[in-house]
Amino acid sequence: MHIPPHDNQNKAIVDRDDEKTPLCYFNIVKLTKGESFTSKVEGYETCLVPATGSIDVNVAGQRFEVVGKRMHIWQGEPEGVYVPVGTEVTFTCVSSAAEIFVSGAKHDEVYEPFVVREADIDPVQYGSDDTKTHRKIKHILGKAQAGKVGRLLVSELFTVGAGGWSGFPPHKHDTDALPTESRHDEVYNFRFNPEHGFGAQFLTQEGEDMGDVYHIRNSSTIQIEKGYHPCVAGPGYEMYYFTILGGLSQRPLHQNFHPEHVYQLDTIPGMKDMINKFK
Repeated sequence: MHIPPHDNQNKAIVDRDDEKTPLCYFNIVKLTKGESFTSKVEGYETCLVPATGSIDVNVAGQRFEVVGKRMHIWQGEPEGVYVPVGTEVTFTCVSSAAEIFVSGAKHDEVYEPFVVREADIDPVQYGSDDTKTHRKIKHILGKAQAGKVGRLLVSELFTVGAGGWSGFPPHKHDTDALPTESRHDEVYNFRFNPEHGFGAQFLTQEGEDMGDVYHIRNSSTIQIEKGYHPCVAGPGYEMYYFTILGGLSQRPLHQNFHPEHVYQLDTIPGMKDMINKFK
């Protein structure tokens, strides 16, 4: 499902117990210097990630100062704060302005809050210009945080260069059939450089030859309930997407690749290392 770009007025874009992707939560909060926002998401663990700008965060008696150092998504590394299930958190903008992604996954166990700094980001780069799959992933809540988080995986994904494919070969993760496949709902928020760029999100259900294709623009949100879901950026445009994964029974992601295209795992440099980073 495609949610077009709009002013959400700091209200959830994908709310608790959403019909399409009930395992995920997503909000975008925009603040100017000195403004604060308080969030408490019952039944979901969350992670605050400034897309741009800096915030001070107060959660469960802890204070994390100046989280987020970049003023442009394509400049610098992300930072974030993990917020336990159902815990109230207040964050205050300490830069001229800030845009904060609030990502969440349904869970019932309460962990401790913590901050993820630039040095903690787990990056992986794979693919190639020749295969039109050159991509960089920055894991904010990834494999390194195992044992500190319940079901939530949070990453930033970039096409490297101008144009190219992502989420390829086509894969899905809508059924708990371990160890082959895990059930993970997923939510994306896209950005383009320059901002008038565009791309396409494919969503094809198992057993079907063709599916839906969505025209994605700057700040488009995509909910992935089920099906194979590669996406592509138009030539001349860099594409970024913030990705939230919420697992049904476990946190590690097991992707099921489309049988007609699975052989391409061996044609894309570094692909298998990238897959392992989500487990």
